[in-house]
Amino acid sequence: MIIKEHAHLTYCTNIHSGETWEAVFNNLKQYTVNIKKQLTPHEPFGIGLRLSQESASTLLETSNLSTFKAWLKQEDLYVFTINGFPYGAFHNVVIKDQVHTPDWTTTERLQYTKDLMTILAELLPESMDGSVSTSPLSYKHWFEDEISIDSTKKKACASLVEVVLQLVAIKHSTGKLLHLDLEPEPDGFLENTQEVIDFFNDYLLKDGLFELQKKLNCPHEAAKQHLLDHIQVCYDVCHFALAYESPQYVISQLKKEGIKIGKVQISAAIKCEQSNTISIEKQQAGLRPFDEPTYLHQSIVKLDNGSLLHFSDLNEGIDAMGKPNFKEIRTHFHVPIFISKFSILQSTQDEIIKALELWKETQYSNHLEVETYTWSILPKTLQTDLTSSITRELEWVQKQLLN
Repeated sequence: MIIKEHAHLTYCTNIHSGETWEAVFNNLKQYTVNIKKQLTPHEPFGIGLRLSQESASTLLETSNLSTFKAWLKQEDLYVFTINGFPYGAFHNVVIKDQVHTPDWTTTERLQYTKDLMTILAELLPESMDGSVSTSPLSYKHWFEDEISIDSTKKKACASLVEVVLQLVAIKHSTGKLLHLDLEPEPDGFLENTQEVIDFFNDYLLKDGLFELQKKLNCPHEAAKQHLLDHIQVCYDVCHFALAYESPQYVISQLKKEGIKIGKVQISAAIKCEQSNTISIEKQQAGLRPFDEPTYLHQSIVKLDNGSLLHFSDLNEGIDAMGKPNFKEIRTHFHVPIFISKFSILQSTQDEIIKALELWKETQYSNHLEVETYTWSILPKTLQTDLTSSITRELEWVQKQLLN
């Protein structure tokens, strides 16, 4: 939905299970159409589309894309952003660290992303910019030494340049600005603000810039502008909250470096703070229902001295709460954004409120997307009708933006 000039709010359809194009299309007909009727019955509604590699390939076959485009027009819907992070199955299977597979060293990841860009270039309405969010290059725990890490970043950089070349050509032929938005998350190669800045400065704006300038045969400044226009950042509020970085810090530091935020994913993590009234054992027991086997629930424990302990999954973080200097734990488990407290636990909703307050001041991104994809694995007490839940989240965001 259009919330301000050039600015759009939606939800990510990775909420719905289904990896084939047929399943994706059916979900849009079953859920998204009804959500639009509730929220914008007389105005267009934007879709945050999630396509697996399988569904993207099918959509590009025969007349599927033109059929979908005609359906969007008929239903007064439009696509302005695509989630291109999970390549394959995302629901009803154990994913864990395989969500990063294939990573940005592979031709599979590159081709999948280019396919998404081809789709978005066709679907994106005139006068809008379009975004595809993607993985944070690779997964840290797969690598043991600095040489292999550096090699991986160089390969990823080379692949990203190939995407930029595609997007420069799309802009030249259609006038449409599309950008690939790197999405930092815990244990990814890009995990926090400084790691994003370092990758841009040490790789993209060095080797990447040189290679792009050579292939486009353009001046240095023009190549740099192409990179900064077409490679941006997906600011997932939950992920940066897990790094204990405030929205003010993230947004100001990226702006200082000239790095743009292409998309804001509005999501909340679980947190639990040391309490004088609730025992650690009770808090640990409250967290255990969220220690489920499908997704990675990276957990970061903050100690009294401010130091952070990183754990690749929730069970390890729960155990670390027993340390005598424990202060707080935050875990990568998306919970409904309209809830700040549930039972003895809290969420990082306050970080979303801060991020939206800053957005009202500066509109630092044109794309806002709610991304609570965990409805099916939430404890039963937090589950409810999916259409109502999505609608309630979007209405909550609208309320924050109007306050």
